[in-house]
Amino acid sequence: MAFMTDTQLRDMGFKSIGKNVKISDKAAIYNCDKISIGDNTRIDDFCVISGKVTLGRNVHVAIFSNIAGGEQGVTMDDFSGLAYGCQVFSQSDDYSGKALTNPTVPATYKKEVKSAIYIGRHVIIGTSSIVLPGVHLAEGCSVGAMSMVTKSTTPWGIYFGIPAKRLKNRSKDLLELESEYLASEK
Repeated sequence: MAFMTDTQLRDMGFKSIGKNVKISDKAAIYNCDKISIGDNTRIDDFCVISGKVTLGRNVHVAIFSNIAGGEQGVTMDDFSGLAYGCQVFSQSDDYSGKALTNPTVPATYKKEVKSAIYIGRHVIIGTSSIVLPGVHLAEGCSVGAMSMVTKSTTPWGIYFGIPAKRLKNRSKDLLELESEYLASEK
């Protein structure tokens, strides 16, 4: 994997960009002026990031993932991540049949569902999962592979399925490791 240089990243015109940011030269990044990226964040090959997007520190977006922030926005808080092939959408066409769909149709004939997405601290979303508009993934949640998150979650839960449902509690032991890690950076 080849990452862009610091100069290339600065020249892209991000709203803000932290230190030690790694973005693959094979990623597609649109609307850079609406994108903020924190320290130690990494975006891998073949990812697409567009619209209003805020990525905290130590965020990882794995290969083939898509974050469509649109106008409402997607926020991924510190230490969160998307595994391979995840899709995060803050807006979508209305699939009810009451409006036309797809980008070739003028807005007058369309209806879109638009609502911001928040992915909390230490949230990990498993391979090939989908997060739909308006979802708030609370701190510490993990989402199993191939899940569809249609509703907001409660903190420190393990979720799985279509639609994703809480299965059990997730350990908070990683919070001690976070403290050690952050202390080691000083």
